Amino acid sequence: MLHFKILTIFPKYFASPFMDGLLKQAIENGVLRIDVQDIREFTRDKHRTVDDTPYGGGAGMVMKPEPIVFAIKQAVADAKASTVIVFSPKGKKFDQAAARRLSRHKQFVLVCGRYEGIDERVPAFYADEELSIGDYVLSGGEAAALVFIESVARLVPGFVGNDESLVRESYENGLLEYPQYTKPRTFEGHEVPPVLLSGNHRAIEQWRSEQSLKLTAERRPDLLGAAKK
Repeated sequence: MLHFKILTIFPKYFASPFMDGLLKQAIENGVLRIDVQDIREFTRDKHRTVDDTPYGGGAGMVMKPEPIVFAIKQAVADAKASTVIVFSPKGKKFDQAAARRLSRHKQFVLVCGRYEGIDERVPAFYADEELSIGDYVLSGGEAAALVFIESVARLVPGFVGNDESLVRESYENGLLEYPQYTKPRTFEGHEVPPVLLSGNHRAIEQWRSEQSLKLTAERRPDLLGAAKK
């Protein structure tokens, strides 16, 4: 079983994402377990304070280390050998290769920051990795946690019904996936490429390879240098 413990100050954020689709099935089938912990429960003042002004000045508020670290320690005590992940715009880029590497782990503690970020001592001394899901800024780490969970979980045997589909997805070979088509053959005058109807499997594979390279060159040329030959 793959186990994710999410630490957040907005636990209701996760009320619905795990109630549909493959995530729901994986939970029901015992492939996946999700626990959500409110960081505020680890505060020690009557106001349940989780943030304060930054040392050195500046706009916004910074999340305090104490409640987050207390929550991390409790989560790790409950599930030993957990990998602790902090989500941050300044973290290492999370991509398919990282998802594949981390899918070998079985237990995760996911720390979702807010405001101007988390006190640097948390990722520096209490986390195994600090990750970013892209070159943009979100209001908090909750959306990143959902991306991380689905990206990693779907690589675990039993999550996706047809494991072959994982091999052919975008980024698995370093390239974007080729275009896909289904019925009807003609839709509002737009035809399915004839080669896909030919029954010639070698020609179809050749077309798909060419389309994959073409799309990658047009949309993500940065991937071409690292693509598998």
